[in-house]
Amino acid sequence: MKTEEQIKEEVIEKIKTIFDPELPVNIWELGLIYEVNVVPINNVQVIMTLTAPSCPAAQSLPHEVDQKIREIEGINDVFVEITWTPAWNKDMMSEVAKLELGFM
Repeated sequence: MKTEEQIKEEVIEKIKTIFDPELPVNIWELGLIYEVNVVPINNVQVIMTLTAPSCPAAQSLPHEVDQKIREIEGINDVFVEITWTPAWNKDMMSEVAKLELGFM
């Protein structure tokens, strides 16, 4: 049986396969994922944001996150919550994303 930490690592790896449709960077490196929590029994909660409220991916990205996480063996249920607090800004991007997008 997988530990909560192992599940969380698998969830993060799955999230890293999801790319913002307008940028060549995955949503993890962009800093759009604020929290990943694994709660009993193998339920996953993700708190995420989008680059802007009018983001064209506002409908598709949360759904894609939900679907990708459900592909992981042993996941019971997935809850994806969108938050606008704090508002996303480019300082939340990883160094990898900043390099990729030419901000460094």
